[in-house]
Amino acid sequence: MSTFQAPKGTYDLIPPDSAKFLAVREAISAPLRNSGYGYIETPGFEDVALFARGVGESTDIVSKEMYAFETKGGDKLALRPEGTASVLRAALEANLHKAGNLPVKLWYSGSYYRYERPQKGRYRHFSQVGAEAIGAEDPALDAELIILADQAYRSLGLSRFRILLNSLGDKECRPVYREALQGFLRDLDLDEDTRRRIEINPLRVLDDKRPDVQKQLTGAPMLRDYLCDACKAYHEEVRDLLTSAGVVFEDDEKLVRGLDYYTRTTFEFVHDGLGSQSAVGGGGRYDGLSEMIGGPALPSVGWALGVDRTVLALEAEGITPDIPASTSVYAVPLGEEARRVLFGLVTELRKAGVATDFAFGGRGLKGAMKSANRSGARYTVVAGERDLAEGNVQLKDMESGEQEPVALGDLVGVLRARLG
Repeated sequence: MSTFQAPKGTYDLIPPDSAKFLAVREAISAPLRNSGYGYIETPGFEDVALFARGVGESTDIVSKEMYAFETKGGDKLALRPEGTASVLRAALEANLHKAGNLPVKLWYSGSYYRYERPQKGRYRHFSQVGAEAIGAEDPALDAELIILADQAYRSLGLSRFRILLNSLGDKECRPVYREALQGFLRDLDLDEDTRRRIEINPLRVLDDKRPDVQKQLTGAPMLRDYLCDACKAYHEEVRDLLTSAGVVFEDDEKLVRGLDYYTRTTFEFVHDGLGSQSAVGGGGRYDGLSEMIGGPALPSVGWALGVDRTVLALEAEGITPDIPASTSVYAVPLGEEARRVLFGLVTELRKAGVATDFAFGGRGLKGAMKSANRSGARYTVVAGERDLAEGNVQLKDMESGEQEPVALGDLVGVLRARLG
C-alpha cells in the first residue's frame, strides 16, 4: 500500500476503465475534426485576471471554486477552471483571427480544476472536450455546434439526454431586462450573498438551485419579453436550423449557465439518469468576451462537454462503448532461442499494425497462457525449440481453442489476413 493517495475530489484513470474515457473523447472530437475544427492545447494555468475578467468575478467559479496561487516570482496564476477563456486568449496571442479565414474553428481536450464539494459526477479535477468558433456572428454556426454535440452523443448510443435552449439577449436589450429583473429581485427575501449578486449579475440568481429561492422566482420577468427584434430573429433562426436538422430541443427560459460571458444563444445538455448533477455539457455565444480580455470585437460561440459526466451517462443507460482490444496477438516463447525469435516477430507484427504483446519475465507455459487469456488477445503464438527447428510456430485461436503450425516467414501475413 502506497503512503500517498489521490487528493480529495480527484481520481485516477486506470485500465480497463480508462479505455471508456478515451472512447468518449474520440467520439466527441470525431464530428469536430470532420467539420473544420483544428486541435489546440493551452497551459493548465493562466493569469488569474483572465478568468476574473472573462468568466466573471461574481460567479461561483471565480469567487469560490478557482485554485489561485502566487508564484515565487510574484505572478498571480490560477489552474484553469474552464476552457473558453484560455482558448480565446491563445487565439488572440497567435493572431489567428488575422489570417483572413473566419471563423477560427478550434477544439480541445484537457483537465480542469474547481474547488467544489466532491460528489458523484462533480470532481475537483475533471476532463472536458470543447469546441470554439471564433470571429463570426451567424445563427448557422450556433446550430452547427449544437448539432455536432448531438451527433457525438448519438454516436455513443446515448438517447436519454435533452438539449435545453435559451437566448440571453445582447448589449442592446439585456440592460433593459436586467433593470426589470433587479427591481423584482430586490423585493424578495434573500440572503446577503444573493442580494450582492442582484447588483452584480442578477441573471445568476435565476440559476440558483435552492428550492426556497426558486419558489420566490415565480412570476419573475422573463427575458423573452425583453428581447430586441434582432435577438428574436437570431434565436428563431437557430431554432429553425436545429428543427430542420432533426435535432430535438426544449426551450428553457431560466437557462443562464454559470459564466458571465454568454450572450444570445445559450444551451445545455442534460441527462435524466444522473440525478441532481444532470448537466453533461453546455455552452453558448460569447460575443463580448474578446473585448473583455483586451482583444478586438470577435463574436464567437462554443461548448464544452464533460468526459466524466458522459461516462456516467453511458453507465446510466447500460451502454458499453465499442472499445477495440488492446492486444490482438500474444507471443509465448519456450526457451531462450524462442524468446529471441518471437521478440523479433512481435516487433514485425507491431510494425505491420497488429496490436501484439509478449510474455515477459521468463514464465512457464501455464502462467504465460493465463496472461495471454487475460490480455484479451484473439491469437496466441507459442514456440519452443522443436517448433523453431521445423521453421514453425504454433498459432492458437483463443476463441475456438484450435491450434495449428504456421511457418515463421508466413506468420505476419497470416495474422494480418485473419485479423482484417
